Amino acid sequence: MTARPPLHSLTFDRTRRLTPADLAAATEPVQLTLSEETRARVSRCEGFVREQNAAGTPIYGMTTGFGPLVAFGAAPSPVEQGYGLLNHLRSGQGDYLAPGVARAMLLARVWSLAQGHSGVSLPVIDDLCAALATPFAPAVPEWGSVGASGDLTPLAHAAGALRGEGEAFWGEERVQAAVALERAGLRRLVLQGRDALGLVNGTSLTAAAAGLAVHSARRAVSLALNLTGLLAESLGAADTFTSPELLEASGHRSAHDVAVRLRERMRGATVKDGRPLQEAYSLRCVPQLVGAVEESLRHVEQVVESDLNGVSDNPLFFPEQGKVIHGGNFFGQQVAFAADALNLALTQLANLAERQLDMLLDPGRNGGLPLLLSARPGAQSGLAGVNLAATAIVASMRRYATPASIQTLPTNGHNQDVVPFGTQAAMEALRQSERLRLVQASLALGLRQAAYLGARPPSSTAGAALLALLCETVTPVDPDRPLSEDVRRMAAALSLRG
Repeated sequence: MTARPPLHSLTFDRTRRLTPADLAAATEPVQLTLSEETRARVSRCEGFVREQNAAGTPIYGMTTGFGPLVAFGAAPSPVEQGYGLLNHLRSGQGDYLAPGVARAMLLARVWSLAQGHSGVSLPVIDDLCAALATPFAPAVPEWGSVGASGDLTPLAHAAGALRGEGEAFWGEERVQAAVALERAGLRRLVLQGRDALGLVNGTSLTAAAAGLAVHSARRAVSLALNLTGLLAESLGAADTFTSPELLEASGHRSAHDVAVRLRERMRGATVKDGRPLQEAYSLRCVPQLVGAVEESLRHVEQVVESDLNGVSDNPLFFPEQGKVIHGGNFFGQQVAFAADALNLALTQLANLAERQLDMLLDPGRNGGLPLLLSARPGAQSGLAGVNLAATAIVASMRRYATPASIQTLPTNGHNQDVVPFGTQAAMEALRQSERLRLVQASLALGLRQAAYLGARPPSSTAGAALLALLCETVTPVDPDRPLSEDVRRMAAALSLRG
């Protein structure tokens, strides 16, 4: 595999904010440039840390041990102290993070360090930027962070890989880290001063995973409206449930805004005689349900972006004021709460999609189409298997919707006596977004099969375009065939459509 040129460019300065879309772009090589003002600020802070250390100012992790060992003195050499930190923290377990998640974590860490309050050396930040411009990704075990002193263990594994230790990914191939660095043309990371602690002492995996989940959730909300619109047209349902007057009276602006978007998608749709005066809630209450999801998502996005663009580290250094301030900016409670809220919202979107699929499979509610959308009921089973799998996925999502942010356990010699588990909350939200993709894709497969079996063709422009995409993606189920790959293909096609 040869190195691909960067597809996405970012320049760090005081006006540019890191977004979930930037994190998603970091799956591929990204060109990250620091403004001259940023470079000067980073260098000034590093110099200030060296001055303070030389003057005998107490600095956690440089003049002291780590965690509950803060009462003991540090190793004679800051380099020895830093490498000892990375070595003891590289104790993670579990499956490796997907390369794209690990790369998003690196981007989030660079963005925090470049704020110029961590005292790391400029070459370290330059080396991280250089790695992001290639297909390199550190191999990082998922388990190990409690999200309290930042994501210490995952970031330590990342730092080790950048030093040529352990394993790394070259694209999707897992190799020895030294091999991946050589292929990328990258030098091994050399750490000094406070570099090691600065690399690991932040909520970068938590913020990155939550940001990726937000990015996926944005697409899921849009897809929920697109699929709902096509479902309503396929059934010939009236669009009165999207009436502006109705939703304005609800008092919830988010529900009104969602209804406007849905009504626009259904522009030109016609009504079928014989439909009920009031549809089931999985159609009639979509503005209210998706509106609530949208409102939660806006809050989550704001929290995550604040974290991405802040400084999660300890201590922080303020050269202009001559201050070294110890505190707890690496305590990821805000993102933990937000990620749990996103988890709940994604699970409710899956509940909606599963119920809409169930409606499509039921002749009593789908306008007389065959049971289970079978082309030959009895001789064939249609989407029975897809129905079962979707039900299983939704049940799984409900189980994993338990909040992580309140599962505190004291650890680290009771130094970390309360912890937020934001990393687990964020990683679970990201996994929930992947599960949701499969449930929504199952509904999309049902809509494609319904069209084949005689459902009303959409008369709206948006509905016709969506159905055309579904028909291009998979062929009708007639006769029965394994449908696992069809669902995954549908999920991929819908993701590309945005």
